Amino acid sequence: MELMHTAHIPAGAGPFPTILALHGFGASAHDLLGIAPLVGQAVQGDGVLFLCPQGPIEIEPASGQVAYAWFPLSGGGEIELVSLVAARGVLEAFVEDAIAAYPIDPERIVIMGFSQGGVMAYDLALGRPERFKALVALSTWLPDLIVDGLQPDPARAALVTLLVHGTQDPMVAIEKGRDSQAKLESLGIQAAWGEYEMGHEINQNALRDLLGWLVQAPFAPPED
Repeated sequence: MELMHTAHIPAGAGPFPTILALHGFGASAHDLLGIAPLVGQAVQGDGVLFLCPQGPIEIEPASGQVAYAWFPLSGGGEIELVSLVAARGVLEAFVEDAIAAYPIDPERIVIMGFSQGGVMAYDLALGRPERFKALVALSTWLPDLIVDGLQPDPARAALVTLLVHGTQDPMVAIEKGRDSQAKLESLGIQAAWGEYEMGHEINQNALRDLLGWLVQAPFAPPED
């Protein structure tokens, strides 16, 4: 597998429902892994497999510090198409390699991304909606670059989706989150929306509702 990653793998043979969690700009593969045990406790069944790949671009946020990103950002926050396509290719390959390497239920994969990782989650899920059971977009935005490049796909409307955003987010204004919800509606996706008094983060209230949504939506036990 090309990307360094962290993993939380339940005991047992599987296959397991799986969350692919994509970190934000300037973080690492360890950033979202702490959510994994909480998801496993909340969801009924044998457990949830959690994979956190690390962005391929190394950055230096401060002297002597190392962090990672999925694509470069300009001063104005613009995204270059070539950078987006490159990141997409690396992540798509990671998903296919992970399905071969880990006891993943390919019919129950949730892609979740925070901030810049959320942009990549949007890109993968909207581009290949048949691959993912659900999409979770945390403190992020849906660029026009992604929407404009989509081809019609009837599977997209069935993509179970949750958006979470902070009203005090200084990095990605909440208006961008609301705008993303409107763009999804134009694509036929009725996304659940969670708005919280928080900054660029996942606070306890948002985490509680995220866990509840996972239990009721993509990881709900099958009906008899």
